[in-house]
Amino acid sequence: MSSRVEQIRERIQGALEPLHLEITDDSASHAGHAGATSGGGHFYATIVSAAFDGKSPVQRHRMVYSALDDMMHNEIHALSMKALTPSEHQTTGNS
Repeated sequence: MSSRVEQIRERIQGALEPLHLEITDDSASHAGHAGATSGGGHFYATIVSAAFDGKSPVQRHRMVYSALDDMMHNEIHALSMKALTPSEHQTTGNS
């Protein structure tokens, strides 16, 4: 696992205390892309946290971006995510 993935994991865990967290580094699929050539990676995350209860999808994404703050300017070029509450995660049949 890349050190960037570990940094992302640590920051999200510290800020949101997720019950479930998956992070995938998809940077290799974007080789040659402008963001890839500047050093920023492409990542996908599934985050399940009670901190998202009562929050809109936009608010949830802002919470994640806030946790990653300066990484969003250099190490991360693109971050796609599913930001779910525990009950939403349970309803989708995920474990």
